[in-house]
Amino acid sequence: MKYNYLGKSGLQVSALGLGTNAFGKRADQEASIRILHTALDAGINFIDTANIYAGTESERIIGLALTGRRHDVVLTTKAGLPRGEGPNGRGSSRRHLMAELEGSLQRLQTDYVDLYQIHTFDPHTPLDETLRALDDMVRAGKVRYIGASNYAAWELMKALGISERQGYAPYVSIQSCYSLADRTPERELIPLCLDQGVGMIPYFPLAGGILTGKYSGGDAPAGSRAETDPNFNRFLSGERLELGRKVSELAAEAGTTPTALSLAWLMEQPAVATVIAGATGTEQVQMNLRSLDVPLGPELLARLEEASRPFRSGEPFAVYRL
Repeated sequence: MKYNYLGKSGLQVSALGLGTNAFGKRADQEASIRILHTALDAGINFIDTANIYAGTESERIIGLALTGRRHDVVLTTKAGLPRGEGPNGRGSSRRHLMAELEGSLQRLQTDYVDLYQIHTFDPHTPLDETLRALDDMVRAGKVRYIGASNYAAWELMKALGISERQGYAPYVSIQSCYSLADRTPERELIPLCLDQGVGMIPYFPLAGGILTGKYSGGDAPAGSRAETDPNFNRFLSGERLELGRKVSELAAEAGTTPTALSLAWLMEQPAVATVIAGATGTEQVQMNLRSLDVPLGPELLARLEEASRPFRSGEPFAVYRL
């Protein structure tokens, strides 16, 4: 396994991470525990979850699975997206974040998280309030590092400026939708990360499965996102499906899978520290691990660049906002 520093911090994370959005939902408890243990045994140490995944079931299952193995992982969770109907059931206020951290720690069966991330920018709470609350968590030893998610470049830069001015612990990472099918972070966010030493953590690295080639035939395969979540069909544009077919062709020529090729391409991009790849079975973990051995020569990179260049423009593939 290859390990990278997370931004300019001293924290090392596996180049391939494990996303656990499916835990407790598309993967039951037993399957989820097998997936996590398979990932750990392969050297994956970055485990990504959130307080809202499967209605908190993801965190609970991870807490069970990490019994006796907590020291093996860089455990990260998030807060900020809606958790309740009340006026304080969402956002990045001190009240909400403090309450959510305690709940996450209980479910994860740990007294600290390695990386605590704000799930999305909160336009209703002053950034100083959010950052001071996060700094207090770090000083209390309940959080080791902090990160952001779904922030625009200007929002992230404003947060970094406040932290520097006030002496708060700074964001060391940013999660953003990033893949061959969504290269919009390259316009502003990636240059900012490189300039400020912030680690990029892509999510939706396979564009919800489009880059695996599973939709090449036009129909949604059984168990796919398009079948289980009809709203996903809005992503299946002709341009994206054509990109998926092109990636499959290039992967076949390179003697690998489109999944491995797409993940390997992301790992080569500047500022990317770890790539979150989810799984609903252990075989998917093994498939994702093949990305670590894909030889990306100049010609193959150039052809991927040409095929995906149009996706630097337009709207992001996905973004989550309050």
